[in-house]
Amino acid sequence: MNIVAHGIDMVETGRIARMMEEHGEHFLNRVFTPAEMAYANSTRDKTEKLSGRFAAKEAVLKLIGTGWRGKIMWTDIEVINNQMGQPVVTLSGEVAQIAADLNIRHISISITHTANFAIASAVALAE
Repeated sequence: MNIVAHGIDMVETGRIARMMEEHGEHFLNRVFTPAEMAYANSTRDKTEKLSGRFAAKEAVLKLIGTGWRGKIMWTDIEVINNQMGQPVVTLSGEVAQIAADLNIRHISISITHTANFAIASAVALAE
C-alpha cells in the first residue's frame, strides 16, 4: 500500500467544552457516534477524549479533500480504540463513498491531547 494523502488538525479542548455546555446532547449526538460517547464517558478526561476524536474527524476530512460539507455527516467517521488502545477509523455514508472513489483502503490515525489541546494526524493508504 502507498500513502496517498495526509490530514492533520488541532482543536482547543476549551472550544469543545463550550460546545458541549452550550449545545449539550444536540452537539454530542450530531458529532459523535454512540461508541465514541461510551468510550469518552468511561474515562476521567471526557472532554480531552472527545476533542481528540473531533480533531481526528477533521483530519480525515482534510485528507479526503472535502472538509465538512454537502451530505457528509460527522458520524460518517467513527474513531474507536482497538484492544491495544490504538485509535482505529471506520468510515460510513458519504465519507466512505468519497474514500472509495479515491481508492483509499485504510486510514491510519494518531491522536494526542492535553488539558488544552488535541491534535490528530491521519494518513490515507491506497493500493
